[in-house]
Amino acid sequence: MLNQIVFEFPWVFLIIVPFILCQFFCKAKMGALYFPTVRFLKKATKKSLFLENILKYSIISLLLISLASPVIKDEISIKNDKGYEISLLVDASGSMAQNSKFDIVKEIVGDFLDKRVHDKIGLTVFGDFAYVAVPLTYDKKSIKRLLNRLQAGVAGSRRTALYEALFLSSNLFKNSHAKKKIAILLTDGMNNVENIPLDVAIKTLKKYGIKVYTVGIGGVGDFDPAVLGKIAKETGGKFFQANSKQRLKEIYDTIDKLEKSKIKANKYVKKRYLFAYPLSLALFFIVLLFFRKNRELA
Repeated sequence: MLNQIVFEFPWVFLIIVPFILCQFFCKAKMGALYFPTVRFLKKATKKSLFLENILKYSIISLLLISLASPVIKDEISIKNDKGYEISLLVDASGSMAQNSKFDIVKEIVGDFLDKRVHDKIGLTVFGDFAYVAVPLTYDKKSIKRLLNRLQAGVAGSRRTALYEALFLSSNLFKNSHAKKKIAILLTDGMNNVENIPLDVAIKTLKKYGIKVYTVGIGGVGDFDPAVLGKIAKETGGKFFQANSKQRLKEIYDTIDKLEKSKIKANKYVKKRYLFAYPLSLALFFIVLLFFRKNRELA
């Protein structure tokens, strides 16, 4: 548990046992002088002894607490595995505005981001042209903020630069040393921008060892299942079709399970030592008791 006060040496508190026993069985034997006014002396010193006993027991208790070494432990997990690197390719063409498809995609992709805690994620958006909106990063919050601000048509509304998006996205992994490199391509259309041939895009993906999961959303004729199937097959991924929000959510859940990061973590414990506080208070009480004793003897 974070911010929990614990004692490094709790056995120190056992010292209180012989101390208590000595209060009863180790009393010093002293000679006694009897005065007829002793009853009045006891009454006069009763209040003084009570205060001194409070100070004495407080000092002992505080010293024991200091010796037991109270600390606040903060556990810090440091990940020693890079996890996965995932590029999300989202179609933002004008057709994605129909039936609130783009808003649904943003919601589901946002949920997917929340699940990939230890992975680096990048975001590529395409329409008439493709561009890398966010390079590979661990900062999921920034991706979600940007994703929420995007609207269908942000990259043009007339065409679908699908192959260009694949090519640009694959270059994100150029200097990657990740064990797993994945791209998830979502579209409701067919490529109609011819600046990057499909074979070139696939060759680049294979060059960097990127597995592509393709997702076609919409009805028959909206996207080309043969092309999406080819991209997935040649890169070792899988092709999915979705015609409802629930189905799209299931697809992203399936991909999440298929490509789950197995991260090992080193745990470091940061300790904040608190012994100085009870020790300082104990020293203050000792000084107070010392002056009080000297005043009585004066």
